[in-house]
Amino acid sequence: MSADRFNFNKSWEHIQSKYIGTGHSDISRFEWLVNQHRDSVASHIGHSDLIDFFSVAQNISQGRVRYELMEKLLQPCGLPPVKDFEEEIE
Repeated sequence: MSADRFNFNKSWEHIQSKYIGTGHSDISRFEWLVNQHRDSVASHIGHSDLIDFFSVAQNISQGRVRYELMEKLLQPCGLPPVKDFEEEIE
C-alpha cells in the first residue's frame, strides 16, 4: 500500500511538469484563473455545438463567435496585476 502512495506522488509531479493547467505550489491566483479560463475557452472553441449555441444566443455568425473566443485566449482575465519590486526579491 505505501508503495502506491509514493508512485502517486511521482506520477503527480510528472503530470504537473507535462500539463501547464495542473498548477503547482508556487502558482499565483491570477495564473491559476488564466489557466482555467484558457482551458474553458479552448473547450468552447473545440466543440462546434457550443459555437452554434453561442452564435444563436448572441445573434452573430459562428465565425465571429470563434474569432472573439480566440481573441479571448490572449488575455482571458485582463492584464496581470502589477508586482511590487519587494515581492520579486522575496
